Amino acid sequence: MKDIVVGMGEALFDCLPEGKKIGGAPANFAYHVSQFGFKSCVVSAVGNDEDGDEIMRIFNQRGLNTLIERVPFPTGTVQVTLDEKGVPSYEIKKEVAWDNIPFTDELKELAHNARAVCFGSLAQRSATSHETIVKFLEEMSADDDTLKIFDINLRQRFYTPDLLEESMGRCNILKINDEELELVSRLFGFHSISQEDKCWILLAKYGLKMLILTCGTEGSYVFTPGKVSYQPTPRVVVADTVGAGDSFTGAFTAAILAGKPVEEAHKLAVEVSAFVCTQSGAMPVLPDELKARLV
Repeated sequence: MKDIVVGMGEALFDCLPEGKKIGGAPANFAYHVSQFGFKSCVVSAVGNDEDGDEIMRIFNQRGLNTLIERVPFPTGTVQVTLDEKGVPSYEIKKEVAWDNIPFTDELKELAHNARAVCFGSLAQRSATSHETIVKFLEEMSADDDTLKIFDINLRQRFYTPDLLEESMGRCNILKINDEELELVSRLFGFHSISQEDKCWILLAKYGLKMLILTCGTEGSYVFTPGKVSYQPTPRVVVADTVGAGDSFTGAFTAAILAGKPVEEAHKLAVEVSAFVCTQSGAMPVLPDELKARLV
């Protein structure tokens, strides 16, 4: 029976000003999904090194299920610097373990039992991990209730128009922010129209169930065929924004899988993301009152 929610891609350490913290969008996503009672799994690769050992130890302490291969490449790291508003910038190391995620029999079996997967563009910068992610998506059920979430998550220049086109064609939920939407619309030649029309074009062109657009302090939108949900961004004291977007995706996915309406799922995602912004690091424990919303 399909019941596993998968975060697939990079596993790494974010090297923040205050120290090293576990990071990577797939783990952040899986962690927050699991806080709402869903069985989640992180798919990635780490090196045969101390950082790899520590990542596996931390995932185990957090109660995360993993399918993480040990490969002969260094465990990934990202140097994170924060501006005066707590907004991060990233220096992402190349030729690391998560660029080399192998497609195994165990991974194929996991795909057959996955109820949802969240993947991004960053982990597809290498041929090996790109091929593995594509195979995983192809092995997943084609049922309408199976969620394939492309959290586009553009970083530096680790993407191509062809990669974005392919990934948007393979997902049924696209999550994108306002800056990424502008970049994508320029890449594909429809930038001279309104933000809303850009979203409708992507929704229709790729036959998406939903398009999630986040606009920082200006709020967020969920586009579904014929309808739009809008939520303002709560005003909070920001510690840092690392992982806030992943917590949004995790909470939204959990709520949709729990059968909540889009508007209710959207509201929960916004509130979870706002709480994460008040905490340092990407994986804080959520307050019980937020986790209880899906009971």
